[in-house]
Amino acid sequence: MRVRRSGTTLAGAALAALALLPLSGPAGAAPDPGTRQVPARGTAHMGMGVIEHDGQNGRPGGISVQAVQTEGVDVSSHQGNVAWTTLWNSGVKWAYVKATEGTYYKNPYFAQQYNGAYSVGMIRGAYHFATPDTASGAAQADYFVNNGGGWSKDGRTLPGALDIEWNPYGATCYGKTQAGMVSWIRDFLNRYKYRTGRDAVIYTATSWWKQCTGNYSGFGTTNPLWIARYASEVGELPAGWPYYTMWQYTSSGPTVGDHNHFNGDLSRVQALANGG
Repeated sequence: MRVRRSGTTLAGAALAALALLPLSGPAGAAPDPGTRQVPARGTAHMGMGVIEHDGQNGRPGGISVQAVQTEGVDVSSHQGNVAWTTLWNSGVKWAYVKATEGTYYKNPYFAQQYNGAYSVGMIRGAYHFATPDTASGAAQADYFVNNGGGWSKDGRTLPGALDIEWNPYGATCYGKTQAGMVSWIRDFLNRYKYRTGRDAVIYTATSWWKQCTGNYSGFGTTNPLWIARYASEVGELPAGWPYYTMWQYTSSGPTVGDHNHFNGDLSRVQALANGG
C-alpha cells in the first residue's frame, strides 16, 4: 500500500500501520508470505519446523531411560559432502540420509552421504520428506524406494524413515483432515512394506501428530518412532508408542547439526537393521 506523504490524516496513518501487520488465520493455514519466507521446493529437511513450532529448551542432560543411548546424525543436501570420518571419530555410529521429497526431488548429495556413512563403518538408512498435498502416499513410497530408500538385509542398512511433520511450503497439515492424513500415512507405510518387506520408521513431533492426525494411535505396534524434540527430556510421545526408538534432540550439534540418540546400545541399532 502506498501512503501519500502530504496531507496524511490520523486515519490514513492508522490504516497504513495496519497494512504492515501480519494477517492471522486458522490453525493449519498457509503461512503469510509477509511474515515468513516460503522455501524452495526440495529444500525441506528433517526437523526444520521444530524450533519454530515447539521451541528449543536446553540439551539432554540426565536422560531418564533404561538403555544406553547410541549417537546418530541425519543429513540432507544442506550439509553437502559430509565429513564422515570426523563424525565416526566423535562417536557417531548411525546415520539417516535424505533421499527424496514428494515425487519431484532427489538429494544430489545422496551417494556421497549414504555411501560415505557406510564406508566409515556406520549403520545407515534413508529418509523421505513427505508432502501429502502433492501425490498419494503409495506414489511417494514408490518414488522413495526407487531412488535410494530401499532396504537390504546386510546388517548395515536401516529401514526407510517417513519424515512427516510441519509443511514448510504451506498449510501445516497439507490441507488434509485428520482422518485424511492418517489415511495418507497408512497408504505410504503399506506400500513401503509391500516393496521392501520392512515397516518404515515414522519421524514426527508430538504436537504436529496431535494437530494433524488427531493423535492417532494405530501405528505404534508396527512402526518404530523417531521423535523430534529439542529439550533436556523427550517429553510426551504420540499416542500408541510406549517408548521411542530414536530421538532427534538438537539441530546444533558438532560437525552436523542434527544429532540423535538411539534408545539402546549398538546391538539394538544392528537389530533394527536386521529386522529385529
